[in-house]
Amino acid sequence: MPFEAAPILLTLLCGALALAWLILAVHTSRGMRRLPHLSAVTPLDDSALPSVSIIFSARDEAEKMPAALGSMLAQDYPGYEVVAADDRSGDSTPQILREFSERCKRLRTVRVETLPPGWLGKPHGLQQAYQHSSGEWLVFTDADVRFHPEALRRAVSLALERDWDHLTLFPRMDMRGFGEKTLLTYFMLGGFLFSRAWSVPNRHSSAYAGVGAFQLLRRSVYEAVGTHRGLAMEVVDDMKLGKRVKQGGFTSGTGLAGDLVSLRWHSGVANMIRGTEKNFFAAAGFRLERALGHMALSLLLSVFPFAGLVMAGGWARVLAGVATGCAVALHATVARSSGVSPLYGLTHPLGALLVCFMLARSTLLTLWRRGIYWRGTFYSLDELRRGAA
Repeated sequence: MPFEAAPILLTLLCGALALAWLILAVHTSRGMRRLPHLSAVTPLDDSALPSVSIIFSARDEAEKMPAALGSMLAQDYPGYEVVAADDRSGDSTPQILREFSERCKRLRTVRVETLPPGWLGKPHGLQQAYQHSSGEWLVFTDADVRFHPEALRRAVSLALERDWDHLTLFPRMDMRGFGEKTLLTYFMLGGFLFSRAWSVPNRHSSAYAGVGAFQLLRRSVYEAVGTHRGLAMEVVDDMKLGKRVKQGGFTSGTGLAGDLVSLRWHSGVANMIRGTEKNFFAAAGFRLERALGHMALSLLLSVFPFAGLVMAGGWARVLAGVATGCAVALHATVARSSGVSPLYGLTHPLGALLVCFMLARSTLLTLWRRGIYWRGTFYSLDELRRGAA
C-alpha cells in the first residue's frame, strides 16, 4: 500500500508546487511592472529640491572607494554634502578621504578611533556620520556604490512626487562570469519574493524593504525611528531600517535604479561566499529553525521540481514541468531586468543550491564560533541575539 500511494503523493506534491509557482509568477511579474524606474523619473528644478546628506561608513575600502566617492561628489544637485565615517581603517582609506576633502568642500570626514561597547562597526560609523550631517534628507549608502550624476536628483524627485518618507533603490549589480550571474540573479529573485517590494508603499501591507546601497529618507523620520542607535547590534541594519520606517507608520517606497546606482559587490563566487558568512544567518534572526526552514523551502521550490522533471513520470512530470517553467521564466525576467541574458533562468536550481550552501555555511560557522567577525571585531552570538532589532 505505501508503494501504491507514493506516486499519488508525488503527483499531489508536484501539483502543489506548480500552483505555488503559477501564483508567484503572476503576482511577481505584475508587481515588478509596478516598480518605478529611476531613469523614467522627471527631475525637479533646483528650487524644489531639499538639502541632502549622502552618508557612508568605510573600513579598509581603499580599492573601491575612490571611484564610488568620486561619483558621489559629482552629483547634478544644488544643495548636498557627502559625510564619510572612517571606521578604524588600517589601509590608505584615511589618506584617500583627506585628499578628496582637500579638493572638494562638499565632503566631510569623521574618524572613528575606537568602537564603544554595544555597537557593531557599521551602524556606529553611520551614526557618527549622521551626527556630523546637516541635510533635510539623508541617503545611506556603502563605500563601493557608484552614482550616476543624475541619481540623487532623480531619487529625491521620485520620493517627493510619490510623497514617500523613505525610498529604497535596488541597484544594478556589476556581474561578471557564469558563477556570479548564476548566484546573483537567483539572490535578487529571492530578494524580490521575500520583500514583495511592490507592496511596500501599501500602508496596509506588512512588506518593507531596505538595501544598503541606497536608502533615502527624511531626517525627521530617521530621528523618529531611533536613528542607528536602535540598530546598534543589527547586522542587517539596512533591512531593519526599512522595517522600522514602515512599522513607525511612515510612507515607504521602492524603485529600480538601473545604471544610475551600481556596484561591484564581490569578485567571484568564492569571495561572495566568504563575504556573506556574517549576513545570511543574521537574516534568519540567528535562529537555527528559521535557517533550516529557509533552506528546506528553497530546495523544495527551486530544486525538487527540476528533479521531478527528470525522474518522475506521468502527471507528476507534467506538473513538475509547469513549476519548472514558471521558475525559469520568473528568474529570466529578473536576469533581463539586471542586464543579464534571460538564459540564466535555466541556472535556477544551481543558484538555489549555492544560496542554500551559503546559508548553511553561515549558520554552522556562526554557531561553531558562537559569534561573527565583522570589520576585524568579534561579536558574540548572545549579544547579537539580544541586540537584534
